[in-house]
Amino acid sequence: MNKPLFITGVGTGIGKTVVSAILVESLKADYWKPIQSGDLDNSDTLKVQSLVSNTQSIFHPESYRLTQPFSPHKSAVLDGIEIDPTTIKIPQTDNTLIIEGAGGLMVPLNNNFLMIDLIQQLGAEVILVVKHYLGSINHTLLSLEALRNRNIPVIAVIFNGEPNESSEEVIKNYAQCPALSIPDIQDLSKEGIAGVKVKL
Repeated sequence: MNKPLFITGVGTGIGKTVVSAILVESLKADYWKPIQSGDLDNSDTLKVQSLVSNTQSIFHPESYRLTQPFSPHKSAVLDGIEIDPTTIKIPQTDNTLIIEGAGGLMVPLNNNFLMIDLIQQLGAEVILVVKHYLGSINHTLLSLEALRNRNIPVIAVIFNGEPNESSEEVIKNYAQCPALSIPDIQDLSKEGIAGVKVKL
């Protein structure tokens, strides 16, 4: 089985879920969101499932479903629990597995365990999602540096949304890995997602 692909981003709200849906559809991959914080009735798993057309993909249940829309460590406290990373186990599958993180790399799961620690624990390769805004170069290079320092392989950077040539040139030069672009998707539907092809 291929190593799992962990979809993380330079922050929150930069399109990890849409990118995950595109990759699940393009690769006919399985999908897993280990930790969902809040919005349980419209979770990221349900969103991706609603955007995927193929019948091969399996959507694996979350390890933690937290009721409050905060960082996982805070949501867990409010729910009266503590996230135990040793209980987060990769689902058994012979298919490619897309794993979607929560927030960015340094999001805490508890007081001494970060999202980047989980990536390392799961033995995953990373796809880093970038959306351009003032400060995004800094956030992207810091994310790449953190991954490099942990020897976590980054197999692609995906630019999501409006292009910015000058920012992308700097990021590509530093990343030293394939860089792909996904346009702003106006049609967030199965048809719209299926129309975006991604080759890794």
